[in-house]
Amino acid sequence: MPSPAPDTLLIAPATLQDWEIVRTWAAAEGWNPGASDAPAFFAQDPEGFFLGRIDGEPVSAVSVVNYSDRYAFLGFYLVRPDLRGFGHGLATWRAALAHAGERTVGLDGVPDQQDNYRRSGFSLAYRTARYVGEPAPAAPPVVGEPVGSGAPTSDVVPASQVDPAALAAYDSACHPADRPRFLTMWLTTPGHRALARITDGRLTGYGVVRPAEDEARIGPLFADTPADAAALLDALSQEARAFGSPRIAIDIPEVNPVAARLAEERGLEPTFETARMYTGAVRPVARERVFGVTTLELG
Repeated sequence: MPSPAPDTLLIAPATLQDWEIVRTWAAAEGWNPGASDAPAFFAQDPEGFFLGRIDGEPVSAVSVVNYSDRYAFLGFYLVRPDLRGFGHGLATWRAALAHAGERTVGLDGVPDQQDNYRRSGFSLAYRTARYVGEPAPAAPPVVGEPVGSGAPTSDVVPASQVDPAALAAYDSACHPADRPRFLTMWLTTPGHRALARITDGRLTGYGVVRPAEDEARIGPLFADTPADAAALLDALSQEARAFGSPRIAIDIPEVNPVAARLAEERGLEPTFETARMYTGAVRPVARERVFGVTTLELG
């Protein structure tokens, strides 16, 4: 049994192998982590993951992933339940936050921590709700067939068929920083299914679904229009069924109420809420395209 004394806590960068214990902690908290997320997380910033240990045993974790010289994202703020209340979380938080330097830092905070985050200099940008359920049956997208007289021809295709530069540019318009290393891994991690929407030869959205601890998680879901988002959501839901998960979960920002209506139309219900918070300014994003955030852990 490790000592609870805070002066015995040793904080150091974590390895990819170390992070599996943090994934199990997140699962125990009901966060429903993806089964194979960590390689993509570490691809963006392998130095941005921190563990606190006592007598060699992991007891606390925080990630602070640097995306650019102006932006970082904080997540996985966790302490082992039997060792909470001894200052281990705050010590790990401070050590990890130093990794961001002068960057603006974002996070998605659960309600019972939001006051603490405000005291640490974070301000509310918007709230996000997780929608969960078994989507109502929908007709699969019709590949290459007009949806009506004079309507544009639209396809939902594997993202691997799309120019990677076009996907990266589309993603960058919907996120506070470019993230090419993360995106490459996120689209190709075994088990992840990535789809894109093409309308008259132009990319009009993309999304990813992946196995998770409980429901399959969809994220991101970025799209030009509600019709693009609906086509992608339905196709991603079918992909989730193909790997044995009839239920899905998607995190929807309140600043896009159309996205919430789409989820409700598909029979999904809001469960828990988080708050996106920042320590400073971030570059503008196309919020109307964000029908589902990528992850609550890495933004």
